[in-house]
Amino acid sequence: MDVIVIGGGIAGVATAYQLRAAGHRVCVIERHATVAQGATYGHSGAVLPTPLDIWFGPTFMPHRLGAKNGVIRKSGFNRAARGFVRRLAALQDPAAFSLQYSRLRPLIEASREAMGEIEARHTFDFEQASDLLYLVRGAAEWQLAGTALELLRQYDMPHQVLGAAQCAALEPSIPTTPEFAGGVQLSGERTANCPLFAKLLKQALDLQGGVTFQFGREVTALRFDNHHAAVELAPPLDAAPRSREVDVMRADAVVVAAGAGSLPLLERVGLPLPLHPLRLHTLVAPIAHEECAPHRAIVDAVKRITITRMNHRLRIAGAAVLQSASQTSKPLDPALSEEALALLGQATHDWIPGAAKISAALAWEGVKLLSPDGLPVVGNALHPRLFVNLGHGPAGWGLACGSAGLIAALISGTPSGLPPDTLAALRPERFRG
Repeated sequence: MDVIVIGGGIAGVATAYQLRAAGHRVCVIERHATVAQGATYGHSGAVLPTPLDIWFGPTFMPHRLGAKNGVIRKSGFNRAARGFVRRLAALQDPAAFSLQYSRLRPLIEASREAMGEIEARHTFDFEQASDLLYLVRGAAEWQLAGTALELLRQYDMPHQVLGAAQCAALEPSIPTTPEFAGGVQLSGERTANCPLFAKLLKQALDLQGGVTFQFGREVTALRFDNHHAAVELAPPLDAAPRSREVDVMRADAVVVAAGAGSLPLLERVGLPLPLHPLRLHTLVAPIAHEECAPHRAIVDAVKRITITRMNHRLRIAGAAVLQSASQTSKPLDPALSEEALALLGQATHDWIPGAAKISAALAWEGVKLLSPDGLPVVGNALHPRLFVNLGHGPAGWGLACGSAGLIAALISGTPSGLPPDTLAALRPERFRG
């Protein structure tokens, strides 16, 4: 089949890879000049989500910890934003959290397997590193993390629960004062460079053939009939005035994997999705003092701030700003940007003082989608030729590889290997009714 994939981020490139592996011909359409220039560019580095850092559950935006939870809320929420927060808050209940994580778990394992197959075939070097250390500040946070710890035990995920002194012994960059509650080591989990991985996948596809990329083009509309799917493309910005006409590309199927840009496209064809945009922030800072630099990734488990080392630099990511969706297209208030970047700088000072040269850091801000039930949106929707792969959230870009495998299986008409309750929980049309 001929398949059009809209979006050149990690979800779109991974989808193209899995579709080509299944024997399909693919065209990827991306509005930027190359792959991994949008939300993928600023990813924290955590490859797969764990019960401790997934963006829902008891430790995500807990009300009793107030502003200390790492998510900045702008006042003036509209009705949709308030409803989104309420739905996510329902997953703070331990039973609801455990059930929702159990639905996601098969996709996490499928993603782990998919990434393993890619690495075995191509021997990519994308700055992979094992061992994550999740740190917890106080007794109240430690109590909130109890359900996540139970899930680690339930799913036999290798881990060690550590006291503060043990954390400092394991990672000498962590100060023992002021006191903190402790942490959890997951030696089997990994971090890596997400945009580099996407670029390496693109290079592999270029060498293999069967996948083309159209850069600097923006999809303005989707069309479907009984026999074909089609996309309308805005003319290139550098096109001559007489030739600035809408182009139409036809295929057997279309996969929408364009992150926040997917929402208006899908809404125009009758599929409004209640996914909410979060403005995430990243600082990439040179290492100031080698003796202070961490040897493993550190995650502030409640603030959802991840600190990863990549060669001679540190990537500090998190500090989400939660606004009404209508504000996403406008520049962020400088005061909110300053507050978000201050959160990242403070986390660096708290956990690895002296390690990062924050004054020389490069700042990034981008929009990532989060669903009100915490799960990505993956599958067939509305029309037999329309497929969706988005909403993987800020924690775990490796999910895109497993989701891409599911899309390839659905388009090919082959079994995905995922259980029915997981497939139902991911369906784009689950929000209807």
